Amino acid sequence: MKRFLLTSALVMASQAAAADEIRVLNWQGYGTDLDWAIAAFTEKTGHTVVHEYFTSEQEMLTKLRTNPGAYDVVLINAAYTAQAQSEGLIAPIDSSKIGNFADLDPALVGNEDLNPAGALHGVPWTWGLTSIAVNTADFPELPTSLSVLWDPALKGRVSIRDDGLEAVQFAAMATGQNLNQITDLEAVKARLTELMPQVTTFWSSENDWNQFMAAGDFVVATYWSGSAARSIANGLPITFIVPEEGALGWLDGLSIPASSTKMDAAHAFIDWMVDPEFYVRWDTEGAPATSNTKAAAALPETSFNRAVLGDPAVVAKVQFMKPVSDADRETYLKLWQDLKAAQ
Repeated sequence: MKRFLLTSALVMASQAAAADEIRVLNWQGYGTDLDWAIAAFTEKTGHTVVHEYFTSEQEMLTKLRTNPGAYDVVLINAAYTAQAQSEGLIAPIDSSKIGNFADLDPALVGNEDLNPAGALHGVPWTWGLTSIAVNTADFPELPTSLSVLWDPALKGRVSIRDDGLEAVQFAAMATGQNLNQITDLEAVKARLTELMPQVTTFWSSENDWNQFMAAGDFVVATYWSGSAARSIANGLPITFIVPEEGALGWLDGLSIPASSTKMDAAHAFIDWMVDPEFYVRWDTEGAPATSNTKAAAALPETSFNRAVLGDPAVVAKVQFMKPVSDADRETYLKLWQDLKAAQ
């Protein structure tokens, strides 16, 4: 017994000596900072976790630029990974240090935006869609096209998010264009001009969306898939739809800043974030879709992410966001601001 206690004490002392405090940079409330998840990670590894947050991708990049050595893991949307890599802000991923790596979806691992300069710089973590959702009670027959947003019978009961880039991308899909290669901006402008009188109010947050939908202020609106899963779980009578024109897809990766001095602990944290044990529990709380194929297969049949995002026919219609140049972004924002000012 004494020998067992001594061995246990030595193991615990060794773990404590090797333990690091890692700092994670992410959106607040986005998976990595769940209390139970951090507690489980610390129990498994001895490492502790401290979070810092950003409210936009530009703020995230600024924090990485101005605080070298301050962060060990950072959440980066795939559309921004190449920029972070080109500025030397993030390091290549050592997949040998991620035990769950072999179970990640090869299509996501191979996403070209996560592999700038020919090397993986962001471990695919979660993905999801921005599409449309409707109040099921108002649609005995569910719509199958984005044209529902322009239905004259729904004037004053429609909403989209107050985001210029997203608005332009939706209008591009509605005009049959690739949202990453918009060639006819005039057609986009015309379609958005037609849409503006339909809109009762713009939404900007999940909480806003839920309140407006629950109050009947709108019955069809653009929405995020992860948010839709939470809204449905909370009893809101909505259905999330991926129309025939497609949906806007996004992919988030977990990266390691090049200036981190705790690379091993950072890789261990990313490994836990893609672990089926973590994800299956997170899914019950309204998670986005997972990159881990074993985790996806372990979800119950009733899971939103298995029933909706697990359908290959749905995934085939998704147009994943790619990087947008500063010039194009400014053009789209000006178009959007002009349209709003004209109302």
